[in-house]
Amino acid sequence: MFDFSFAELALVAIVALLVLGPERLPAAARTAGALLRRIRNSWQGVRSEIERELAAEDIKRSIRETAQGVDIRDDVRAAADQIRDAVNPEQEKHAADEQR
Repeated sequence: MFDFSFAELALVAIVALLVLGPERLPAAARTAGALLRRIRNSWQGVRSEIERELAAEDIKRSIRETAQGVDIRDDVRAAADQIRDAVNPEQEKHAADEQR
């Protein structure tokens, strides 16, 4: 997350010890740790929510693209033509029998 070297962390600890003193330093460290933990958890929550939204949007886009790519009208017309062709010879045969 942050790129701190050991020397930088030691310098921050020494400054904190000088500013806060040995009595208040442990409480301040606990408070800082708790705040960092809350910030990290909040960031992870926001990040996971964004990832879920992006995944949902990708799925929606994929469904739209698939729906646009699949045109079932031609398939339905072809099936209707096959049914009509299968039924028409029977009707023509029946009509021919009635005319006799």
